[in-house]
Amino acid sequence: MKETDLFGPVSDYLTRQGYEVSAEVKDCDLVATRGEDLIVVELKTSANMSLLIQATRRQRITDSVYVAVPDPGRSRHARGVHRVLRRLELGLLLVRDSTLGPVVSRVFDPLPAQRQKSGKSRRAVIQEIADRSGNYNVGGSTRTPIVTAYRETAIYIAICLRELGPSSPRALRDLGAGKKAGPILASNHYGWFQRLGYGLYGLTDSGERELDNFPEVKALSLEVFRTRSTET
Repeated sequence: MKETDLFGPVSDYLTRQGYEVSAEVKDCDLVATRGEDLIVVELKTSANMSLLIQATRRQRITDSVYVAVPDPGRSRHARGVHRVLRRLELGLLLVRDSTLGPVVSRVFDPLPAQRQKSGKSRRAVIQEIADRSGNYNVGGSTRTPIVTAYRETAIYIAICLRELGPSSPRALRDLGAGKKAGPILASNHYGWFQRLGYGLYGLTDSGERELDNFPEVKALSLEVFRTRSTET
């Protein structure tokens, strides 16, 4: 069972409890929100030191941090892992296969972590979720580009440039690219854009090709562009 195989069952488990689930948010494998409640789940194929380090870092964001691993069955090692997780004030979710599909068991909940919280980190996680148009990621992914709010805006800008031709940041902002349009074009983090003159940017060939790597966001961005371009 891979980390990405854990995401679907855990996501479904939390969704049934009324949570909105997002994947790969600010380095968190899975984030679930319900009102003011915020849960972070770290996914791993086994309980190891890397998992413990990641999970305890997330306790700066929220007290509700769980680790989710495949069910190892009953063993002395498993009991030892349980003791360590309890000592670290982390919760535990186990995922096991069954004839009806994966089953998630909540072994125990986290305790309020006696660690200093970072309000800034918590706000950044919540803002990132709010700025995304949808959940295009799978938690635990390592080789697939993550669709962040930043990347979504860059894709929308690329669509605008593809449809309009060379344009200014102001023109893109008027089409709903937002106040980050200028900085995204100037930093050119993905190598999709090129400066053609003062305040004028175009789309590179590689930028147009890479749009095909994000078909869902590309289709949504094109729909939004067509709607906004008829309104302006």
